[in-house]
This record gives sequence, C-alpha cells and structure tokens, in this order.
Amino acid sequence: MNKLDEFNKKQLKKDLPEIKSGNTVCVHQKIKEGDKQRIQIFEGLVIAKKHGKGINATITVRKMSKGIGVERIFPIHAPFIEKIEVVKKHKVRRAKLYYIRDKSAKKARLKEIKEQPNKISSKKKTETKEVKEEKLAEKK
Repeated sequence: MNKLDEFNKKQLKKDLPEIKSGNTVCVHQKIKEGDKQRIQIFEGLVIAKKHGKGINATITVRKMSKGIGVERIFPIHAPFIEKIEVVKKHKVRRAKLYYIRDKSAKKARLKEIKEQPNKISSKKKTETKEVKEEKLAEKK
C-alpha cells in the first residue's frame, strides 16, 4: 500500500488552476493517431466535480455542439491531459449543475463573475498619461 501511495503522489499534477462547477474551461487533451500525436481542445461548462482532490478526481464538462449537448468526463490527473485553462467564472449556488441538461438557450445562461481591476493598474494608467503630457509639453 505504501508503494502505491508514493506512485500516486508522483502522478498528481501541481500546476492545476482552481476548478469549480460553473467555470468554463478548456481541456487540452493529447490524442494519438497512429505514429502522430496531437492536442485536442474541449471547451465547455464544468457541471460536476467529483472524487475530491486526489488521484481519482474527475470533472464533467458539457458543451453544445451543433445544437446537441455533449458531455465528457475527464480525470484531472491523467497523463493524457496536457493542461486545463479556466476561461470564465460564473456565479452558481450548487455543486452539481445537472439541471443545465434540461435547460436550453436563454434559460441555461449563468451570471458571469467579472474580476475587479487592480488599483495598481489604474495608477499605472494615470502615470503614463502624465508622462505623455510631459513629453508633449517638451516637444512644444
């Protein structure tokens, strides 16, 4: 049992973003076709996260493809998963969003969480404006 635990710890990925249900994610998956290897991207809404944070952790991702709902279950720590990117974050009040399966179009929309701009970045913008004004004054 001890060797198995050590092996599982080595397989865990450390660079994963915080994935929650309600996030829109891009899952980059390695696919082998004969001798060639390519990366396929699956972008969709995380409707469920199961089995904790261990080696067995999985996420269920749902997307609409040509009007048909497609769901895939991805093991997070599998070696064929290249990376997972969080594209959008939505405000949800449930851990499992299975009700989205029955909804369509407008009813399936979720409220997006917009990140607050940093005060530091706004200061930089004002500083650059001042610098530009000084340069214009020097040219005249």
